Amino acid sequence: MAVLATLSLASCDDGPAVEAGPQTIAFPSVEPPAVDQTSAVVAAVASSGLAVRYSSLTPTRCSVDGITGIVTGLRPGICTVAADQAGNEHFAPAPQATQNVVFVLTREVLAFSQIPSLNLFDTATVQAVDTSGTAVSYSSTTPLVCTVEGGSGLVVAIAPGDCTVVASTATEQVLQTIPIRPASAATVPSSPTEISVTAGDTPATAIIRIGGTVAGGTPLTGYTVLSNPAGIAANGPSSPIVLSCPSTCAGFAFSVRATNALGEGMPSPFVDLVTNYTVVATFYEPDTQPNDSIFVGSFSLDATTGTVANLRGSLSESMTGDSASYPHDTMTWLQLDYQLSTVAATLDGVSGVLVTTFRLPTTNTLSSSPSLDGTDGFSPSTGDGLYYGYPGQNPGNAYARIFVNLSEPRAMLTQSQIDKLAYADCAPGGMMGATCMTGTARAGYGTSGTMSGYPVAQAIARQ
Repeated sequence: MAVLATLSLASCDDGPAVEAGPQTIAFPSVEPPAVDQTSAVVAAVASSGLAVRYSSLTPTRCSVDGITGIVTGLRPGICTVAADQAGNEHFAPAPQATQNVVFVLTREVLAFSQIPSLNLFDTATVQAVDTSGTAVSYSSTTPLVCTVEGGSGLVVAIAPGDCTVVASTATEQVLQTIPIRPASAATVPSSPTEISVTAGDTPATAIIRIGGTVAGGTPLTGYTVLSNPAGIAANGPSSPIVLSCPSTCAGFAFSVRATNALGEGMPSPFVDLVTNYTVVATFYEPDTQPNDSIFVGSFSLDATTGTVANLRGSLSESMTGDSASYPHDTMTWLQLDYQLSTVAATLDGVSGVLVTTFRLPTTNTLSSSPSLDGTDGFSPSTGDGLYYGYPGQNPGNAYARIFVNLSEPRAMLTQSQIDKLAYADCAPGGMMGATCMTGTARAGYGTSGTMSGYPVAQAIARQ
């Protein structure tokens, strides 16, 4: 039996044995960059002797050349660089190693963080980051080799040679050279990449932006957009593409495929419709005029899944400040950064969500004591307006609640929708003894706020 087993194994043509020796990566220490120094060099070493590849794990803070290890600081703070070695026929892939580089940047710095590789007729997007947060615009100094879209940084390679892209702010300017190589062969285009889909300028429209496409060695002739579920389609010669939806674009995801003279390429993965919005909610305060309680914030809406995320902003304390009214007020403003509650709500036949953001990373705001009509510690009009934990120590929480129409957030709210807005301020500037300042509508929650304040308006706009 042993002989038969040996013969059976020998007869299997599994190819030559492959070694898989272990390897590790080590980073020698790096000298910290001086104040306002924007570059550093890391040099990782693999125990196998094979070359490592670098990448940035904090791309908004720094970029790194994958081969040379030259790190460019884009914002102050800790930059984390990763080193990887994929292995070969003798060595298994190495565990990823990382190294931190701290940049101390006290002046404005503008630098490229995303630099594409381009063949003839390809499109790709460059990105530069300004440490002050200033918006960046782009241009090409070599228009016979490449064009660049000023707002997005979309580069179109139109001839072999060196493409020079300029990134500019009001005070800074940097240049980046990108070699445009001839294409090796003509094929259909690749699947488009870096697709983003956002709400259009008008209701029931969407804007599809395409970050890059490998053209296949011949000029791109256009793009086709398809939806999931099926039913929405659009065509366009270039990015961006505006498409119209039957009544709303909510609930749909979108895919793009490129075309050249040889035909259509593969479609991109489906991408959700995600848009950033600003919001202003106003609560009339009869006892503190001309000051009202106002929430000014922002959020993102994934209209494909109906998910609101990152609602944050500032809530004014109308009992503070002088007689100058918003937006020229001198009121104290509380920062609300923690979206901790999202409740589905259909109001006047509109499917939406009531979203609440808090000052502290907890919902504990109003009294939860049943003897004080308390419930969960934050629901509007509960706890008799007393702070959470009364008569113990007040944690000083605050919140604002808005309504988001999932089909069209920018639509004007009906009165029933306005009535479900709410706020509560238990921070020191919003207190009357043990009572928090609140704002609710009788129609929405059975009572007005603790100083008779109630919601009167909400306006949402695309960011």
